[in-house]
Amino acid sequence: MKFENFETLKKNTDFRMVYNKKGSYANKLLVMYILQNGTDMNRIGISVSKKVGNSIVRHRLTRLIRESIRLDSDRIKRGYDIVIVARVGLKDKNYFETRDAVLHLLRLHKLLIGKDF
Repeated sequence: MKFENFETLKKNTDFRMVYNKKGSYANKLLVMYILQNGTDMNRIGISVSKKVGNSIVRHRLTRLIRESIRLDSDRIKRGYDIVIVARVGLKDKNYFETRDAVLHLLRLHKLLIGKDF
């Protein structure tokens, strides 16, 4: 799925660069790492471990996280690499709880622009 103002992180080296920067916040459902990338585009990577569930569960969670980011993409500051790691507690949550968790972490990283609801 293509995002407006977003590209995807695919290479292991890109993920490692973001992880090693140590710019992370977490809540009970997700961990978010960020790194400035020096461009006017955001790059997003989503990681869901096999510990979370089988492939059906992992892909469902990936879609929920991706949709949460997509709907608020116009409110997210540009120029960052963002990696979101799902925790085991996310597998039983619905879309609205997932979106709240994503927005919470974006607020902590001060990546949201404009009116915050």
